[in-house]
Amino acid sequence: MAPLGGAPRLVLLFSGKRKSGKDFVTEALQSRLGGNICAVLRLSGPLKEQYAREHGLDFQRLLDASTYKEAYRRDMIRWGEEKRQADPGFFCRKIVEGVSQPIWLVSDTRRVSDIQWFQEAYGAVTQTVRVVASEQSRQQRGWVFTPGVDDAESECGLDNFGNFDWVIENHGDEQSLEDQLENLLEFIHGTLE
Repeated sequence: MAPLGGAPRLVLLFSGKRKSGKDFVTEALQSRLGGNICAVLRLSGPLKEQYAREHGLDFQRLLDASTYKEAYRRDMIRWGEEKRQADPGFFCRKIVEGVSQPIWLVSDTRRVSDIQWFQEAYGAVTQTVRVVASEQSRQQRGWVFTPGVDDAESECGLDNFGNFDWVIENHGDEQSLEDQLENLLEFIHGTLE
């Protein structure tokens, strides 16, 4: 049985490495579909909110791409893993509460357990989208390999997942990205008919 919230027509689970462009892609899709049709859901939102509350930190600053967030990232990952081990669906349930839009874009799927939770809760309307970018493209966006972060499950948990329903290549070629987004938008519009 699905948790509280509306029954979505489509749930797209986006994954990818840091600085691959997951947020850019999901925000571009939402801007074209409209906020009344499409919700961008972030698993890291409730994680960061709870972590900030328990550790006396500034939640809003943990949401941006700042050095403030980076200073706490490793410990936040460890803390989040402990929460997930105790309850694998904890953060998934939090983000779907009260969502009424028919299209859900989960912008930061990081683990097989996240995918499994959505597939069990929403079945066939759930699809996976992998956003890939070359190391060079990611470096141009500010990515620097960080031990304990880039080799942790939060970054590598889906590396061997295999059969993504969609793969978006985001290497910096705007026209190529646009063509891929148009294909995905065409599919999304088909679920709304």
